[in-house]
Amino acid sequence: MIPMDERKLTIVGHLSELRKRIIIVILAIVIGSITCYSYVDQIVTLIIQPAQDLNFIYLNPADLFLAYVKVSIISGIILASPVIFYQVWRFAVPGVAWKQRLAIILVICMSLFFFVAGATFAYTVIIPFTLAFFTQIARDEVAPLFSFSSYAGFIGSLVLSFGLAFQLPILIMLLTQVNLLNPRVLKKFRKYFILIILIVAAILTPPDVISQCLLAIPMIFLFELSVLISSMIYRRKKRQVMNAS
Repeated sequence: MIPMDERKLTIVGHLSELRKRIIIVILAIVIGSITCYSYVDQIVTLIIQPAQDLNFIYLNPADLFLAYVKVSIISGIILASPVIFYQVWRFAVPGVAWKQRLAIILVICMSLFFFVAGATFAYTVIIPFTLAFFTQIARDEVAPLFSFSSYAGFIGSLVLSFGLAFQLPILIMLLTQVNLLNPRVLKKFRKYFILIILIVAAILTPPDVISQCLLAIPMIFLFELSVLISSMIYRRKKRQVMNAS
């Protein structure tokens, strides 16, 4: 049994490490946001590209500026994502050797790939489809006229939601690696995991069924991919245990 004093030191050490990682993440996001604000015009041009046929308004003098700040912060988070992923992994797996750090860097590259894949899927498929669906139900008496702030928030929430949702294989891989999950559990409770995916999709996306379904379907596919990855990791760990014994 670990003495109480050592336990306290361990907790204090973890909290200190967590504080350090959070500070680095916040600094990375601040620097990324300031950098993105310098290029906010180009970013806004990219954002409105899927809605070229729409006109935007801003409802009060500060509305457009606040929208630009929102766009810069969301873009800053995306720009700082490599640092964020690295800090999360360093906190989750502390005190690793150089070989393990190389493995962490590989996992971070995979995380970035899935994040970019999710964000790209949202930008190229989900956003045009969603905009087309909602604008086609407009009437002659009710023209689609959006505030840019609302539109930017809508775009940002979709891009971030899909980017984060596509991290599911990485999350399950991590939980399998630290023995918190195994493929048997994933297969046994598959229907409950799918229910959780539907709930998460409803929380992360704007309040419309179309966006929620378009997020839930890829997440279910990624869950099945995660089961396959978890099975591969689980079999490898079993072989290592058998070889060691």
